[in-house]
Amino acid sequence: MNKKLSGAHRLILTGLVICLTLSLSTMALAAEYVSVLKDGVNVRSGPSTSDEVRWEVFKNFPLEVNKRQGDWAQVTDFEGDTGWIYSSLLSPDKSVIVRKAKVNLRDQPNTDKGTRIIAIVKYGVVFTPLEKKGDWLKVRHADGTEGWINKDLVWPPDPLD
Repeated sequence: MNKKLSGAHRLILTGLVICLTLSLSTMALAAEYVSVLKDGVNVRSGPSTSDEVRWEVFKNFPLEVNKRQGDWAQVTDFEGDTGWIYSSLLSPDKSVIVRKAKVNLRDQPNTDKGTRIIAIVKYGVVFTPLEKKGDWLKVRHADGTEGWINKDLVWPPDPLD
């Protein structure tokens, strides 16, 4: 039995296909950010313990997952360097890293007069993001210090999205 679709059915079917395609492409574009579970984790040139160690990362270091292969994840760091890490050494917990030489950590999410600078933070310092207000992130350092930092001064810039 050969049935032809009516114009309305074709339109609905086309709409569904477009919606499905757009939702799949949006999911593919969403970056996956992770952090390292412990100090001294090796980033390798390939997905095997026999591959060369390129560099070593420390606990809470943020990374972007590019792809996964078996038990391994290909990752990129805030400087654009790429390598492979065994997936069980990664956590879904979010962290950010300062990507400028010196950054002010503030008591309020702005640079208005009266906003106090809590600390001057150097390149490579890692924080846990707590909340977002506009272009500002409230962050906590491992020593417990909390404050606000502009999202353009850290990587990834939108860890809570």
